[in-house]
Amino acid sequence: MKYYFPIVFKSVRYINRYFKSKINFILSIIILKGNNVDFKKINTNGVPFVSVAPKGKCIIGNNFSMNNNLRGNPIGRVQRCILFVDNNAKLIIGDNVGISSTTLFSAISIKIGNNVKIGGGVCIYDTDFHSLNPEIRKLKEFDSTNTMRKPVIIGNNVFIGAHTTILKGVSVGNNSIIGACSVVTRSIPENEIWAGNPAHYIRSTK
Repeated sequence: MKYYFPIVFKSVRYINRYFKSKINFILSIIILKGNNVDFKKINTNGVPFVSVAPKGKCIIGNNFSMNNNLRGNPIGRVQRCILFVDNNAKLIIGDNVGISSTTLFSAISIKIGNNVKIGGGVCIYDTDFHSLNPEIRKLKEFDSTNTMRKPVIIGNNVFIGAHTTILKGVSVGNNSIIGACSVVTRSIPENEIWAGNPAHYIRSTK
């Protein structure tokens, strides 16, 4: 009995995961198509949260992978990936991009290049969400429309470490690396490693 139990347990777990993965894939396709997302081949673990406004645009390249597993994430952040695109905003994702429990919130423009790895729990925002003026923040109907918004651009072959936050107006150059738990407030040139809060230059990747 002691010998067979692990085998039975793993077999049941495998079968359960197999059928759930098929159902989750179908649900993910329905959600993406329902939000008018232009996408090619995707791989998904779990089901993402996707909200694209009627006048928003979301384009996803080939071989896109996302981990939305709510039962557990080895990287340590348990949430679905969130793809949010506001009216007149755009979210463009290149080929061979992988994300895990990631939030991409586009109020104006987020562009991600090819071969980008985005670690667990990463958040990318192109907006402050609220006005810097305390009087305007008191007025809900004006607060969200009077915020600072600046495009975010992530180059090709970039690796963003887990739990990093990238804020509005940031550009990350090709081949650069951002260390885990960083807060990126200014642009990063190509071929550099940055980390910290706020993120600062560590060394070249070469």
